[in-house]
Amino acid sequence: MDLNLDLNANQLNHDNHYDVVIIGGGPAGATAAIYTARADLKTLVIDKGLTAGALGLTAKIANYPGVPGEISGADLLKMMREQAQSFGAIFTSDKVQAVDLTAETKTIFANGGTYTARTVIIATGSMGRGQRVKGEDELLGRGVSYCATCDAAFFRDQVVAVAGNSDEAIEEALFLTKFVQQVHFLSPTPELKAAPQMMAELTAHPKVMMHFGTAPREVMGTDRVEAVRVAQRGRPEEIIPVTGAFIYLQGGKPITDFLQGQLPISDTGCLIVDKEYQTALPGVYAVGDVLCNHVKQAVIAAAEGAVAAIAIEKQLHHRKQLVADWAK
Repeated sequence: MDLNLDLNANQLNHDNHYDVVIIGGGPAGATAAIYTARADLKTLVIDKGLTAGALGLTAKIANYPGVPGEISGADLLKMMREQAQSFGAIFTSDKVQAVDLTAETKTIFANGGTYTARTVIIATGSMGRGQRVKGEDELLGRGVSYCATCDAAFFRDQVVAVAGNSDEAIEEALFLTKFVQQVHFLSPTPELKAAPQMMAELTAHPKVMMHFGTAPREVMGTDRVEAVRVAQRGRPEEIIPVTGAFIYLQGGKPITDFLQGQLPISDTGCLIVDKEYQTALPGVYAVGDVLCNHVKQAVIAAAEGAVAAIAIEKQLHHRKQLVADWAK
């Protein structure tokens, strides 16, 4: 991977240099952050939003150890993050676009900045999409975008569509309102899967037209986006004229596209790790739903995050075995 990088210890931006960068803030990433931050390792978690992952979208959980009764996935995740922050972990809402993991110093390129790290934990989950909306790939970069913070200025005073129902989709739509004339917000579900305050801000915004239970079927246009064709249950399909389509839909495929082939992937698209969850590259770990042999339970993901964090503490402090007190 040629990213024209020449980073050494004297060139690093120490404000953006960390002992551990965790990509993904679900139960695996948040738990790893609890352990690394408590071990006095400078820890950054880069995450797309509280409801960007499977746990954040879960309405009720009643079997998480130590949490009696029912709790929403978002509330459970918020508790995990607050615990990690209490030990000094930093959480930033951003999207990673690319990484360079092959050098001793790892580099992470996100929309909001570039970060370097001694070690990296990949905890991006499995909500990536395999199937695209018709016309999406053909018009990518010509009106189709996955990053409003990157591209909003190109759509000043225009009409755009945002497809999704998560925190990420809402944040991006609200950012677009600073530039565009109107946002058609296409939620594939009858209700949004996001924090109440964010939902209220979105639905009350004068520049936003809400379309609940509406799925994009096609992004239309010859050389650039001209419209989106949408379907709403019980109604005929509709064509909405727009010049931009920002897509934040979710699927069930491990999210590994930002790795750009730097790590081996199994036939089913998952990352391959050893017993301590280290990948083929030294200092690079993977935990949670991005793994194939992972049982999709929050407690399992959390346990994997803890194991990876303990391994990193061992590696960075050149210890053969764990120091017992901080891991209790």
